[in-house]
Amino acid sequence: MKQLKNFFRTLIVLFCIISATSAQAQQELEPEYLDSVEVSLLTCSPHEEIYSLYGHSALRWHDLHQEGPRAGEDLAFNWGIFNFDKPYFVARFVFGLTDYELGVIPYQAFCSYYEQWGSSVTEQVLNLTNEEKQKLKEALANNLLPENRIYRYNFFYDNCSTRPRDIVEKCINGKVEYAQRNDYTPSYREMVGYCTRNHPWATFGNDILLGIKADWDTDLRQQEFLPGNLLYDFDRAQIYSDGTYRQLVSERRMAVNPGVQIIEEDFPLTPMQCALILLAITIGISIFDWKRKKRSAWYDTILFLMQGLAGCVLFAMLFSQHPTTSTNLQILLINPVALGFIPSVIRKKNKTWPKVQTVMLVLFFIGSLFQHYAEGMLIVALCLLLRVIRFEK
Repeated sequence: MKQLKNFFRTLIVLFCIISATSAQAQQELEPEYLDSVEVSLLTCSPHEEIYSLYGHSALRWHDLHQEGPRAGEDLAFNWGIFNFDKPYFVARFVFGLTDYELGVIPYQAFCSYYEQWGSSVTEQVLNLTNEEKQKLKEALANNLLPENRIYRYNFFYDNCSTRPRDIVEKCINGKVEYAQRNDYTPSYREMVGYCTRNHPWATFGNDILLGIKADWDTDLRQQEFLPGNLLYDFDRAQIYSDGTYRQLVSERRMAVNPGVQIIEEDFPLTPMQCALILLAITIGISIFDWKRKKRSAWYDTILFLMQGLAGCVLFAMLFSQHPTTSTNLQILLINPVALGFIPSVIRKKNKTWPKVQTVMLVLFFIGSLFQHYAEGMLIVALCLLLRVIRFEK
């Protein structure tokens, strides 16, 4: 009996020794495994789809090891997954109610997608220690959990560019210090306007929806909502840890060279050209009314109907979850109040509307000193002012 006890005791001791040795071997193997792993920031240049005009960012996890279960693992972690065909996608996006999610796809498939569109993909290999890679690996795995992978997307504050930046920063032992670019501090409106410079109607739509907060100066971190700005900052960033500095990016290379892009033509007339046409029509009808000393109520009804319907959209935007749309002085020009005065305008008996319209138009013109308006909106305001001047008592 005593010999049996000694036998089991010996087995237990051997089991503990083997377990400890295996754990130690695993600990010794893990740094060696991570030595062969490259973590990179991928930055994709814009292509012609409306949602891609601002570029895109993702993270690459690439195991260069030739042997073992993880050998050749090459994945792209993409925080820009969404379903454009989901009901009311555009409306939800405008009101800040869009949910995006983190997806993982093979790196080659990721690159092939942008290659088909003619977009370039720039890869910046991050200068991370094995401990930082391990932290990042765990953070990515946690972010992939069903309860974490979906997030409430915000174009300026929480998007496919800020997410990779934030998760990398959290896993670094130390602090990432970014070099200042220059003294120029662009606004959100200026930055998105540059991205849509070849698409005047996309610029017009942005400028209509964005309020006065979009004209405020931004700091370096706020500017990194654009992938191109994040790429620029990563190139010049350093990691400060334990009294020493090291570059955040160890190598930069082109994963996909820029190709040929098919540029689809927008509407042939620009917003300004449309506004000038409206002004010419308004002047012509006003002169006609002046000569016959009679007001064209049908034309005013059309103007007020357009003004009121567009105003309903802009009024709703005041309640959007996008902070930059909450205070929009263009509501002084296009607002739903105009719809309530249409019956009186048709009957030509209302004396209140001209006064209300005049006050709002004057305030609108004053507001242009504080907020950048969409292209052509001042011309539209002038059209409405001309009709107020010719309003019959």
